[in-house]
Amino acid sequence: MNNNIFDSREFRLDNGLKIISIRKKTALFSLHVGVKIGSIYEKNNEKGASHFIEHMLFKGTNEFSNREINEKFENLGGEYNAYTDYNCTVYSVTALHEELNNAVELVSDMLKKPSFDKDEFKKEKKVILSEINSSKDDIEDYCYTKVHEIGFSNSPLKYDTIGTKLNVQNFTREFIVNFYKKYYLPNNSFIVIVSMMEHDDIFNLVNKYFGDWKSGEVKQDNIIVEKNIPCRVTSSKSDISQSSIIYMFTVHNLNRFEETALKILNYKLGESANSILFREIRENKGLAYDIYSELNLSKYVKTMYIYTAVSSENIKETIESINNAIEKIKTEPDVLNDDSIVLMKKVLKTSIAFTLEDTTDIGNYVLHQCMDDEDIYEFLKDVNYVDTIKSEDVRKIACRVLKDPSVYIVKSKGSV
Repeated sequence: MNNNIFDSREFRLDNGLKIISIRKKTALFSLHVGVKIGSIYEKNNEKGASHFIEHMLFKGTNEFSNREINEKFENLGGEYNAYTDYNCTVYSVTALHEELNNAVELVSDMLKKPSFDKDEFKKEKKVILSEINSSKDDIEDYCYTKVHEIGFSNSPLKYDTIGTKLNVQNFTREFIVNFYKKYYLPNNSFIVIVSMMEHDDIFNLVNKYFGDWKSGEVKQDNIIVEKNIPCRVTSSKSDISQSSIIYMFTVHNLNRFEETALKILNYKLGESANSILFREIRENKGLAYDIYSELNLSKYVKTMYIYTAVSSENIKETIESINNAIEKIKTEPDVLNDDSIVLMKKVLKTSIAFTLEDTTDIGNYVLHQCMDDEDIYEFLKDVNYVDTIKSEDVRKIACRVLKDPSVYIVKSKGSV
């Protein structure tokens, strides 16, 4: 398909592996491989297994040791990364065009033939347990984890992707290998390559290195989707100088037009450096150094957050100010007038343009669209929706979404 935005073609290997080739004039390539396994698909005793495997795949293959495989990635001369999300695990490489063949070969070896070396397994378990402990020291991460714990009853979002300390301690090599075999299958995986190469050449390249990957049956339970529980929970924590406040709203059952309006609302509310919350909380009242809102519209996730850190004596006033700002958005036309919406539209279009210009960003975007079974050109509809959205549409979505939050407050221990 060529729609004058970018030239793409989709293929599927005989083993079920889906390939998306995006042809672009660039001296770089960007390779993304996504496996459709993340924390929302894990059973309770599996929480953290996807993340553990992500770590282990860099610890050696049947052919290369830990040191050798990481040296080979370094020798590509670009950037390589991996992350575990709620609904997938992703491995990516961006480098100069001439390294594409080497990158595809290396990633294929890592995905198809990890060794799960026993000594490396023991060491990495310690690393991940340390990571879990470190996440408690990052107060923002800690607050996001806690608001999910209090805000959900049965949703898998209740658990962090990194897993629980008890699970990680109990994981055996056999358990992790069996989990890998269940989900690391070509018919449960996707590859997106952005490059200057012809589409057929991309197909042949991927087929060369991934064509012998054996497919299998993938069984995944239905995902529990639930609205957040309206609540406010306060706790205390030592070794923090300020208190933190986080709001969470779930935003399920919105159509694409409404989600686009919500993106505009999010930018105006707290994402912008000159947002409503920033003006009110920092500039007008001096309650916090920073405050922001964040939106996650991934399939099965659909959440919106407000986060800030304040001194303990300012918690009450800050919460009142946040609530008042939300109420003004809903009820006072001047807060969301058509002039401000025009600016938000421009910002959203600029964000889309940035994504399309960057090989890594566009590869990551297309990968997630494919794994969520969405059209990779969905952003074109977003642009069209942006042109038709009015201030009243944004106000309506604010009334629908910004209510009944889960609120978590953590005070510095010893404060009143």
